[in-house]
Amino acid sequence: MKRPLQILLKISAVLVSLIVIFLVIVFVVDQISSKLEDGRIQPYGQYVEVDGKNMNVLIQGEGEETVVLLPGLGTGTPALDFKPLVEELAPFYKVVVIEPFGYGLSDVTKKERNLENIVDEIHEALQQLQINRYILMGHSIAGIYGLDYVNKYEHEVSAFVGIDSSAPKQYGGKEIESPISPTTISLLKKSGLARLIMKLSADPYAAIPVDDETKEQMRILSYKNFRNISIANEIESMFPNLKAAENLTFPQKLPVVFFLQPDKTAIEGWAALHEEQVKDSDHSKVMTFEGTHYLHHTRSKEIVENFRIFMRDVLKENK
Repeated sequence: MKRPLQILLKISAVLVSLIVIFLVIVFVVDQISSKLEDGRIQPYGQYVEVDGKNMNVLIQGEGEETVVLLPGLGTGTPALDFKPLVEELAPFYKVVVIEPFGYGLSDVTKKERNLENIVDEIHEALQQLQINRYILMGHSIAGIYGLDYVNKYEHEVSAFVGIDSSAPKQYGGKEIESPISPTTISLLKKSGLARLIMKLSADPYAAIPVDDETKEQMRILSYKNFRNISIANEIESMFPNLKAAENLTFPQKLPVVFFLQPDKTAIEGWAALHEEQVKDSDHSKVMTFEGTHYLHHTRSKEIVENFRIFMRDVLKENK
């Protein structure tokens, strides 16, 4: 009996040693890769000071009207992620991409990521740029921030555009638990296992119509910003923010258009939720396109074409 037990213990010791060596290698590779990648980041846009920190914004186009783009939750590189959409908008508008704290090249912040703070920071950035009249266009969770924003600064916003944007009641008032805890996610990032998982996963940027250099920058910055303190707190604040916006409605006279993917399997009545949001609006439209949640990756041309038609129709109605 002693010999089989000794063999089993030796095998166990070897397996444990191999696992430890593997984890050490993963950690070291991640640390070295992160340092090398920091030196490969290519700056873009410009910084504005908000709440004593640097917030990065990208400005392109010289149109008379301004479109302000706001990203979805956890989008690591908003300015690069929106590139296909910016290229379609820039011939007609001045386009301003806001990278909130924790995103892209902006600083991180420990300030609570509640609705009030996020909206006020976006507004302060635009004030620093002396932009006082604009169309607000937001993806995903920016639909919640935008809803609060247009109520606070109605006199500045000339229209709101949602790109598969969130609706306050999309989960029926219920809080949906993440399948992976924040502690586990933090451990994956610190250990380097998150990098390994991302390497082995399907390329999330494969279908985006941008050059390989841009895709590489997106990978670098997305990993660098992966679940940083600002984004982690924003994820934890998502349901309180949805709840805070639950009773808000779009101002009746504000033109609102939603571009959505078809009804999601996870959220029943996706289009109907948005139609309910604009039922009392004087100028509104809900359109669906085949595609993923990131509609602007593959449907930017259709979004801009239909948005411009919508705005021309609004102008005609107001004459």
